Amino acid sequence: MSTASVRARSSRTRNAVESEGEQTRPPRAARVRKQAQILLEAEQQFARNGFEGTSLDSIAAALGVSRQNVLYYYASKDELYVAVLDNVLENWLESMDVMAKGDDPESAISRYIAAKLRFSQERPSGTTVFTREVMAGAPRYGDKLAERVMPKLRADVAAFDRWARKGLIERVDFTHLMFVLWSATQAYADLAPQFALFMGKEKLDVVDYSAAHEVLTNMILRSLRKPQR
Repeated sequence: MSTASVRARSSRTRNAVESEGEQTRPPRAARVRKQAQILLEAEQQFARNGFEGTSLDSIAAALGVSRQNVLYYYASKDELYVAVLDNVLENWLESMDVMAKGDDPESAISRYIAAKLRFSQERPSGTTVFTREVMAGAPRYGDKLAERVMPKLRADVAAFDRWARKGLIERVDFTHLMFVLWSATQAYADLAPQFALFMGKEKLDVVDYSAAHEVLTNMILRSLRKPQR
């Protein structure tokens, strides 16, 4: 058989396999739903047990599917873990343009804190996974943090600097101010159960997050208020 014939036969075989795969592949909507279910369960387990304490078997068992079914969507635990962090980061970054694009510091800071607290309230397991990774030195996610978060941080610091140059706020170390903002709002995800316990509640409610927003916003704005002359 000639080389050309072998190549043609190989090509026909490959096309047939790909065609069969396309016919047996679940509809896109079903795939998206299944991936979302896997991501949610993985996020919750990574938050509870950490990366090392979570397995594909435990995720599959919780979903009532086989390990191979999970591997159909994610080739390894590492890939699934990164996918969870990607999803968390995407949601987090959505709220990080508020200050960079704002002209009024009071409004921009208030909206930013509200967005971060809302994320902590609605996505506590996601923020916990993210915090665990960062506190471990970001061994599996350091490159993406540098690539995607650092430009956002620089943009927010530049916004503060712009407001300071206009005389709208007092000049402080704006990078450390951002760290304070992050840690204070993050606490309402990581420490929410403790806060609720100390307040004699089962869990924090919308009133508590509203109160936190008011306190944090006032604290930040007071630290930036220019002294009266």
